[in-house]
Amino acid sequence: MKMRSHGKSVVVWILLAMLILGLGGFGLRSFSGSAKSVGAVGETKITVDDYARALRQEMQQRSQQLGQAVTMAQMKASGADQRVLGKLIGQAAIGEGARRLGVSVGDKQLQQKIYDIPAFQNASGKFDRETYKFALRQQGYSEQQFEAQLRDDLARSIIQGAVAGGVDAPKPVVDAYTQYVGEKRGFTWAEVTESDLTKAIPDPTDEQLKTYYNDHIDQFTAPETRDITYAWLTPEMLADKVKIDDATLKAEYERRIDEFKQPEKRLVERLVYSDMDAAKAAKAKLDGGATFADLAKDRGLTLDDADLGDVTRDDLGKAADAVFSAENNTVVGPVETDLGPALFKVNGIIDAQETSFADARDELAGDAEAEKARNEIGKMSENLQDRLAGGATLEEMAKETDMELGQIAFTADSTDGIAGYDEFRKAANEATTDAYPELQTLSDGGVFALRLNKIVPPQPKPFDEVKSDVADAWRADQVVQAEEARAKEIVSAVEGGKSLGETGVLTTKVASIGRGGYSDELPPPVVSKVFKTEPGKPAQITASGKVYVFVTDKVIPADMEDADTKLISGQIGKQLSNSLANDLLNFYATAVESEAGLDLDSQTVTAVQSQMQ
Repeated sequence: MKMRSHGKSVVVWILLAMLILGLGGFGLRSFSGSAKSVGAVGETKITVDDYARALRQEMQQRSQQLGQAVTMAQMKASGADQRVLGKLIGQAAIGEGARRLGVSVGDKQLQQKIYDIPAFQNASGKFDRETYKFALRQQGYSEQQFEAQLRDDLARSIIQGAVAGGVDAPKPVVDAYTQYVGEKRGFTWAEVTESDLTKAIPDPTDEQLKTYYNDHIDQFTAPETRDITYAWLTPEMLADKVKIDDATLKAEYERRIDEFKQPEKRLVERLVYSDMDAAKAAKAKLDGGATFADLAKDRGLTLDDADLGDVTRDDLGKAADAVFSAENNTVVGPVETDLGPALFKVNGIIDAQETSFADARDELAGDAEAEKARNEIGKMSENLQDRLAGGATLEEMAKETDMELGQIAFTADSTDGIAGYDEFRKAANEATTDAYPELQTLSDGGVFALRLNKIVPPQPKPFDEVKSDVADAWRADQVVQAEEARAKEIVSAVEGGKSLGETGVLTTKVASIGRGGYSDELPPPVVSKVFKTEPGKPAQITASGKVYVFVTDKVIPADMEDADTKLISGQIGKQLSNSLANDLLNFYATAVESEAGLDLDSQTVTAVQSQMQ
C-alpha cells in the first residue's frame, strides 16, 4: 500500500471538518463491534473510527466539489477509498517511527495546542471547555480519544520535520526546469487550404455517401429525446396584470436619481509625496521626459497602486478644481491634498450624463412590473402546488390558472423557450415517467411543472433525410485528407532545401512565443508541436479541422535575470522542494512499515465501507 500523502495530518482533517461543517458532525455512529482497528503498522493501530471518519470526510469534500452526494461505490470506482486508507497507513508508519524513537510531547504543549484551536474558543477568543466538549461530541470523539490522537499527531509532526524539514531542491535542477518552462520559440507557419490543392475534390457518388454514412453513423444519430409536457408561469406572462402607474414610477425615479444623473468624472492616477520639495522634484523629472509609471516605480509602486479609478469633484477635495480643469492625458500638480502634496494624471474624461424620466420610464416600469409579477407568482405558488398535489393535470392547470401549457421534444442540446432555464433542464433530465408533476421555481421568479410522457432512445436518422449533411461531411473530410497530402509534399520540399514561402503557401512569422503560449491565429496543438520540433525542421499538424505546416526558426533560451522568470523559478523551487520532502517522508514511512510490518484486516475495512453506503 504505497498511496500516501503526508501533507495533511489527521488533526488538520479534524479542524477543517469543524470549520467547514460548523461543528455539525459527520453523522457517524460509533463502530462498536468486536473489531477495533482496520490495521496496524507495528504497534500503531489504525482504528475503525479513524478510518470511518476519514472516509466520511473524503466523501463530504467530494460531494461539495461535485454539487451532489458521492456514494461509497463511486469512491471505490475512483480508487478514493484506497487513497484514504493509504494516507492512514502512512500516518501510522510515521507514528510507529515516533513511538520507536520515544518521541512525544508533554502535557503543557498539548494543552496549549488545544487552547489555540479556534473551534474550541468562545466569542471572546478564549478556550471554553463546554465548546470543547460539544465540538468533540459532534466529531465522535471523547476527550481522551482526541487528546491521545492530538498527542500522536504532534509527535508525528516532529518526525516529519526531522525527516523532511528544510528540504531544498538543488539549484541546477530548479534552473533546468525553469529553462524548460521559460524557453521560447520563433517559427514560420502556413495554413494549407483548399486553394493550395493541385486537384479539385470530385463530387461523391451515392455509394460513397452511403459508405461514409455507415462508417460515421454517430454523426447522423438523433440524441435521446424526452417527450415532455409542461405548464409554466413567468413574470413576463403577467405583464398585462401588473402595470405600474406613472406616479409610482416617478417616485421610484426620484429615489434612484443618482443612477440617472451622473456628474462629470475623470479617470485619475495620483502620487502623494512627503513634502512639496519632493513633489516638485518629481514634476521636474516628468518635465524632463520621465513617465508617470517611472515616478511610481521610483516610489516602489505600480500604476495600479496609483490608480484612483473614475472620480468626481467631491472625491478629490482640494485638488478638484485643478484636476477638473485639466486636459486629458496631462499631469496636474503638485497640488496640496489632505494626504500631502500630490501629482495627478488625467487619463480620461467622462462627461456628465442625465437620463430624463421619459427616457428612464421603460426601464423603471420593466423593473417594477417584473418585481410585482414575481411577488404575485409567489402568492399563487401555494395554491398551484395544492392543485398539483390534489391530482390536477397540467392541462387542467393551464385551463384553471394563469399557467400556460407547452410541449417540448427535449434533448441535451435544447436551449429554446423554457429549455433556456437551468432549473428546467435539470428537472427534465431527472424526470421519470412514473413521477407526478411538482411545482418548481425558475431563476427569474417563475414556476413550472412537467410530465415526462416517454423517452425516445438515440436512433440513426434515415439516410435520405440527412443526405445533404452526409455530403457536406464527406466533402469536408476529403478536403482535410487532400490538404494533409499537400502538406506532406510541402514538408518534403522544405526538407529538400526550399523555404516555406517558396512552396507557394501564404506564410506568417512568429518572432517569439512561450511554451504553452496563446495565439489568436493558431490552436494550442500547433504551438505545442512547435516546441517538439527541432529548429530548422519542417513539420505538419492537423488541429481543429485545419491543416498547418511550419518551420521552427529558432530557440530562445529563458532569460534567467528577467523578473517574471525569477518568479517562475521561485514557484518551481517550492514545488520541487515539497515533492522531495514528500518523497523523503514516503521513503521513511516505507522503511518503518517494512521493518515493523503492516497488518490489514480486509474484512473490517469492508464492514466499515458497507456502513457508508
